[in-house]
Amino acid sequence: MTVVDETEVLSSLIGDIYDASLDSSLWRDVLGKIKGFVGGQAAALAWKDAVAKRGDSFYDDGGVPAQFRQLYFERYIKLDPCTTGQFFAEIGQPISTADIIPYNEFLETRFYQEWARPQGLIDVIMSLLDRSQTSMAFLGIFLHERDGLADHDKRRRMRLIVPHVRRAVLIGKLLDQTTGEAATFADTVDGINASMFLVDADGRIAHANVAGHKMLSEGDMLREVGRRLVSIDPQTDLPMREAFAAASRGDVNIGTNGIALPLTAANGDHYAAHILPLTAGARRQAGASYAAVAAVFVNKASLSCPSPPEVIAKSYNLTPTELRVLLSIVEVGGVPEVAEVLGIAESTVKTHLKRLYAKSGARRQADLVKIVGSFANPLNP
Repeated sequence: MTVVDETEVLSSLIGDIYDASLDSSLWRDVLGKIKGFVGGQAAALAWKDAVAKRGDSFYDDGGVPAQFRQLYFERYIKLDPCTTGQFFAEIGQPISTADIIPYNEFLETRFYQEWARPQGLIDVIMSLLDRSQTSMAFLGIFLHERDGLADHDKRRRMRLIVPHVRRAVLIGKLLDQTTGEAATFADTVDGINASMFLVDADGRIAHANVAGHKMLSEGDMLREVGRRLVSIDPQTDLPMREAFAAASRGDVNIGTNGIALPLTAANGDHYAAHILPLTAGARRQAGASYAAVAAVFVNKASLSCPSPPEVIAKSYNLTPTELRVLLSIVEVGGVPEVAEVLGIAESTVKTHLKRLYAKSGARRQADLVKIVGSFANPLNP
């Protein structure tokens, strides 16, 4: 693919991604285009709980056969070495299997031998889109033998689209739309809890929903000045105005900024502003009658507390593989049992166990169980 071809494909793909934020039925087709752009066999938007070892896909392109998809979430999610490791990745940054576990160890696992290998899958490249205390939402591209392992070029292309996927998913979550009727967009957003504003390239307010009008009347975070939407914080106001101008120039120009512009109210509460371009595709109709180029959604930012596994890993400087072994020791038992569940050699488990002892100061497996227990959340049942 030449530079010119890639630019044209990317521009069209970004538009399709934003259209999917208004019409969730488009995600299957969009994910098919994303896997083609990155270079993979299958694509999915999914969630996992790193502690409970469960999850599901929100949308997928059908590249993974239905029986293997069912097997994954029923059985193999608990054996997938990426389930724990990817939880600690930086949001928006592509990672692959080798970033989580040495690849030669991955090839020894039951997960690879029993689930991935029969399908010809050899790698995955994924990016976190959002994360809570114990769960995460992510975009994953599965790589077949003919695609090769995740390389610099695949990561670069993934990095180009992930900010837009993340913005679309967050906005779709706020809207929670079940229909793609863009003509009913204004009626739909009038009923959502998040404050919403339709603005032109200069930030002039063309429409605001009930929650938006209330936020403006309070004036402790956003205000209407000369019909323009203005942040009381100059450090946020400038990037917000730049995002409006970028949206007027088309989807691809919105770039990587503005996914969640931080806003702080006068009382110290934290909010986030999500910006959706309305200049192309199915979204054009949503803003046309208002001469709007962007929709701005503002909602209160949730407090994301670190989960016990994350705290343990950071406290003892554990690698994702060491954390997997530690949690397996607690959940499963001794070295033979852990080796069986993880699908790796007992000698490999013993090597990681020695490193766990060295880093934690523990002398036996019972001490490791006590360490994990001391980090348990007392609020959990």
